[in-house]
Amino acid sequence: MAHVYVDGRLGPGMNKTGLILINGRLEKLAYGTSAYVTQDNMLMSTLSVREAVYYSAQLQLPDTMPLPEKRAHAERVIREMGLADAMDTRIGGRITKGISGGQRKRVSICIEMLTRPRLLFLDEPTSGLDSAASYHVMSHIARVAARDGMTVVAAVHQPSGDVFELFHGLCLLAAGRTVFFGTISDATEFFTLNGFPCRHLRSPSDHFLRTINKDFDEETVESSKTKRKTAAEAIDILATAYRSSDYFEKKTTDQIVEMKNMDGASFRRREQASFATKLLVLTRRSFLNMHRDIGYYWMRLAIYMGIGICLGTIFYQVGYSYSSIQLLHTCLVIAVLPGAMLYYLSGLTKAVDHFIYFVMVVCICCLLVESMMMVIAAIVPDFLMGIIVGAGVQGVMMLNGGFFRLPNELPKPVWKYPSYYISFHKYAVQGLYKNEFMGLSFPSDQLVESNVTISGIQVLKDKLQVEMGYSKWVNLAILCGMMVIYRMMFFAIVKITEEIRQKMGGKRGCVR
Repeated sequence: MAHVYVDGRLGPGMNKTGLILINGRLEKLAYGTSAYVTQDNMLMSTLSVREAVYYSAQLQLPDTMPLPEKRAHAERVIREMGLADAMDTRIGGRITKGISGGQRKRVSICIEMLTRPRLLFLDEPTSGLDSAASYHVMSHIARVAARDGMTVVAAVHQPSGDVFELFHGLCLLAAGRTVFFGTISDATEFFTLNGFPCRHLRSPSDHFLRTINKDFDEETVESSKTKRKTAAEAIDILATAYRSSDYFEKKTTDQIVEMKNMDGASFRRREQASFATKLLVLTRRSFLNMHRDIGYYWMRLAIYMGIGICLGTIFYQVGYSYSSIQLLHTCLVIAVLPGAMLYYLSGLTKAVDHFIYFVMVVCICCLLVESMMMVIAAIVPDFLMGIIVGAGVQGVMMLNGGFFRLPNELPKPVWKYPSYYISFHKYAVQGLYKNEFMGLSFPSDQLVESNVTISGIQVLKDKLQVEMGYSKWVNLAILCGMMVIYRMMFFAIVKITEEIRQKMGGKRGCVR
């Protein structure tokens, strides 16, 4: 929570009053000064431990540091956290087996320790770790903090006795109230003075948590004065006693006054990786992740191959007769998804340049849809709502993309102007129509007049109502332009949202 305040990222329904001072100053923290290890591990399951930390090092450390030095620094941090044996093991996830939950937590800590921050915020750093691993991780962090002059703020729910002794200061919170804030030795004395002494041979951390835990309030806690009390009663007694105690009146108040009068040095801005470096590293990491993710490429490939075989055999060699005109453009619409197998099985134009154009349109459409969904994901915070909104937008675009009604039959308000021209389906389908029908002729014996041949251009103009004022390559260029526009929109939305959050955080007195 402290890092959320410092970073200005308050969630909905949250508010903060007061000021946060850095060395007695109201200022923004320089890049790399603070780091935050979240409770949930945000790691790519397809990467190894070495790769995850090394990619993060390339993204966080400055361009002036050579790559071999970045790699050596990343490996040194990994070894310091006791992950040398798992360095080349994949992190893993629900589908693939990988490192343990405790090791994942240590990888998350490694990533945040790369810049050697002055302020390190840890949200339950010992969750998922056994007592030995917990002590190893926290003792290492304590050593690094002492060596580098780092301040560590950790939220720990159930620390072991050894881990508890590593902390210098203690803040006990219960039901949104401060029960105690001071040193650990003072906490034991404070609980004893207010009727809740710690038993002999019992860990102080366990005693404190048992006393103020309201989750099982039907149970009571021991009190030397009144024998038995509920946790709610214990919290009221301790919180009231703390507000009127010397611990609060003298120590905390004096510290606040002292910090307000400080005129400490401001943090020097640290160098970081350039935008170009971040773009290249993220692109390389994304391709590696997609290549290794079985659900991203290979399951798609299997599904599309199956669909392609099914549809290709249904429309097997439709030919170039008059009756095949309707089937050809139906095949083209369906072929946008399954791809090349349907293209050849159904007997579409087999010229190499036509097939290359077909593949290019399919690929650009996939990238365009991904770009559009990125924009929706940036606007809609919930993934389920994002899926619903994305499906709705796609459905509306398909309705006026020329699939269900021909362009001239669409109602002009809204559906044709501007929806029809905004839909990328229009340009994709018309480009594929031109790619297939241009240069073809369709002899027919089903018309009244015998020996009549219908040209592909007639089909495009009269039956499919395709705009013939420009070539199919213009359609492809428009699709590429739309993809770029969606990507730029995504980038702009993310940047604007981040700036708004920072400004809102600044108005509340938050500093980064």
